[in-house]
Amino acid sequence: MIRQRALQVVLGMVGLLFLAGLYPLLTMQTGAAEQMLGGVYITLGFFLLLTVRNPAAHRSLIGFTAWSSLVHGGIMAVQAYQNVIPRMDLYRAVLPLGIIGVVLIALAPGKGSRQSTDGRLVSGTPFGPEASLSGRH
Repeated sequence: MIRQRALQVVLGMVGLLFLAGLYPLLTMQTGAAEQMLGGVYITLGFFLLLTVRNPAAHRSLIGFTAWSSLVHGGIMAVQAYQNVIPRMDLYRAVLPLGIIGVVLIALAPGKGSRQSTDGRLVSGTPFGPEASLSGRH
């Protein structure tokens, strides 16, 4: 119950954080690439807010958000190391994306999870690379 509530809070916070990118997009204070990426994150934020009510029903979206955040942060870390982007982005973007990815993976509902009528998580197994490698379906 506590894990599910924590996941709901995190999903709401991340959804609102991603939606916060709407203001710079509307005021056109960003470049073309940032506008396109911002549009993707704003859309993702909206759908994350929809998952708050029943996270177990939206495992794929939670998994996509977690893994894409880690990949995005990883790419930016390499770019910062190669001086393609400012090193300050390691703190402004890479660190938050990494935290989002790790926290969502840690709190994500397990495979086969479902909610009882009172909202408790009933059963499930973890998802991630280890779930697909273990042979469990």
